[in-house]
Amino acid sequence: MRHNKKFNHLSRTSSHRKAMLSNMAASLILHKRITTTVAKAKALRVYVEPMITRSKTDSTHSRRMVFRQLQNKFAVTELFREVSVKVADRPGGYTRIIKLGNRLGDNAEMCMIELVDYNENLLGAKAPKKAKSTRRRGSSKKATEATAKVETPVEQKKEKKAVEPVAEKPVEEKVESTPVDEKADTKENPAAELEDEKDDSKDKA
Repeated sequence: MRHNKKFNHLSRTSSHRKAMLSNMAASLILHKRITTTVAKAKALRVYVEPMITRSKTDSTHSRRMVFRQLQNKFAVTELFREVSVKVADRPGGYTRIIKLGNRLGDNAEMCMIELVDYNENLLGAKAPKKAKSTRRRGSSKKATEATAKVETPVEQKKEKKAVEPVAEKPVEEKVESTPVDEKADTKENPAAELEDEKDDSKDKA
C-alpha cells in the first residue's frame, strides 16, 4: 500500500528511481540543459535544487553529502566550482521548465529543463522596468516641478543681467507744422495789403 506517498513514483522501483534522478541531475549540472518528459523534469527539480543550495557553502561536509547523491566527481566539482558562483545571489528557483510539445511515439508531454543563470538569451532580453505613470493631473505637475533644474547662483545672476530691461529714451513727438501761405493770408485780409503799400511808399520817399 502507498499511504501518504504523494510524490510521483514514475512507474519505477525505489532504487531505479533514485539512480535515474541521480544520473539526470549529474547531466543537468554538466550540460546545463537536458530534454525529458514533464513528469521526470518536475521530479528532478525537487531532487536537484536542494543540492544547488548546499553548494553555496563550499565545505568538505557539503561536498560529501552531494557526492552521496550524485556519485559523479566531475559533476560535484562543476557544481561547487562553477554553478555555485553563478547562483550565489539567487534565493532558490535555480531551474526552469520549458514545454516542447508531445512526443511522436507515445504522445508523452516533453520539455526542456535548464539552469536559469545559464540561459544568456533570456537574461539579455529583460528590459529595465518603466516607472508607472498615474492619470492624476496634479501628480504629473508635482513630478515636473520636482525634476526641474536647480539653478546655481551664478546662472541666476547671468539671467538677471540678461533680463534687466534697458531704459527707453522718451520719444519726442514731432508736431507737424503746417506751412503758412503768406500770400493767402494777405489775400484774405485786404486791409493788411493797403497798410503794406503805404509802408512801401513811405520808404521810397
